[in-house]
This record gives sequence, C-alpha cells and structure tokens, in this order.
Amino acid sequence: MSTTVQSPHVATGIDPRGPQVAAALTSVVLVVVLLLAPAPVGVALLAAQALVFAVGATRGAQHTPYSRVFRTVVRPRLSPPAELEDPAPPRFAQAVGLGFALVGLAGFLLGADLLGQVATGLALVAALLNAVFRFCLGCEMYLLVKRFTH
Repeated sequence: MSTTVQSPHVATGIDPRGPQVAAALTSVVLVVVLLLAPAPVGVALLAAQALVFAVGATRGAQHTPYSRVFRTVVRPRLSPPAELEDPAPPRFAQAVGLGFALVGLAGFLLGADLLGQVATGLALVAALLNAVFRFCLGCEMYLLVKRFTH
C-alpha cells in the first residue's frame, strides 16, 4: 500500500494491522446500528461510533479505543510488522468516517431514517473494505487530495 513508511524505525509509523482490526470492530458496530436504528439503542451506538471516529480524526487512529484493543489483545500474539504505516492517511479516513456517522446520526435524529441508513451503510462498506481486503478508501482519498493539492 502506498501509505507505508519504508523504515520500521520511524517513530511516527503505526502497525498497519491496527487500522484493519479497528475497521473490523467498526464493521460489527455499524452492522448492529443498521439492525437496530432508528431505535434509541441503535442511534446511541452510532453516536458512540462517531465519538470513536472523532478521537481518530483529532488524535490519530492509534489513540482510539479500538487501537487499544489491538495493542493489548491482538498485537502481542503477532510477529512484528514488516513495515510501518504513515498515520496521516488513517487519520483522514477517521475524519471521513466521522462525516458519514454524523450524517447518519442527523438522519436518524431528524426522522430521515433512509438518510441515516444510507450514510451508515456507506461507512460500513468503507470499513469492510479495510477489514477484509486491507483497502482503506479514506486513505486512498487522502493520497488523491494530497496529490492534487501539491
């Protein structure tokens, strides 16, 4: 993937498997949201996911609760990563996820359930692409934006 940092000694790089695990957890949450919303518990779960995205967008994906799960439960059972990833593209992807989650929340809260379902569904598709194929749609968007703005 083109978002990798070549040297594993770069202190700012993140294990690329972390965002993939986070995407899997996000996928589970978003599936449950789609099954339960517009009931209050589904909307509350989407609000919680929006908070996770907000942390990832403002502080970096490596600071989310899902990253903590990766570091404490999954990572100790794996060999060291072959390379580290630049944290900027996953951070941008978290901002994109936050945007979709906020649109979904607005839809559900305003009674526009179809808007809420579509926005949540789009976030789910992006999360599944990362979880299953390690294709980070938001990361690719970041690279395109960077290419066209420089």
